[in-house]
Amino acid sequence: MAKITLGGHPATTIGELPQVGSTAPSFELTSSDLKHTRTLNDYSGKKKILNIFPSVDTGVCSASARKFNEEAVKLENTVVLCISRDLPFAQARFCAAEGIENVEMLSDFKTGSFGKDYALEMADSAFAGLHSRVVMVLDENDTIVYTEQVPEIGQEPNYEAALNALA
Repeated sequence: MAKITLGGHPATTIGELPQVGSTAPSFELTSSDLKHTRTLNDYSGKKKILNIFPSVDTGVCSASARKFNEEAVKLENTVVLCISRDLPFAQARFCAAEGIENVEMLSDFKTGSFGKDYALEMADSAFAGLHSRVVMVLDENDTIVYTEQVPEIGQEPNYEAALNALA
């Protein structure tokens, strides 16, 4: 279990993130328009930034989506996937209100299996059952080349380190 904090109070996740150098677990997530189930295979041959967070309705989560949206246009052969347990309606509303067009919002609302398979679901605290704040970078072959389990949910991830991991 990763030991993190939420508002300075201790919190834990259900396990440890997959290791750098390992192959990312497959997933099935729902697109924000509810029309598609997206899998890891849908992004085959591309580098991937997984920007994972509790909810777009919190300040830091929305800030990370905006920052990666801004950076995504500069990235070659790379997709940025923003993943949460938010309902797709909330994700679509957020993107429309914020002008978010360069990242793809995906929801784990149906089963929560993404959070479990990646061992980043919060086990306790007021956010129990939601995803903790994590950034992962995968290469074109779905090998994990970078992970960051943000130690305090209220902190933004290290954008520069994640972007540098793409090189």
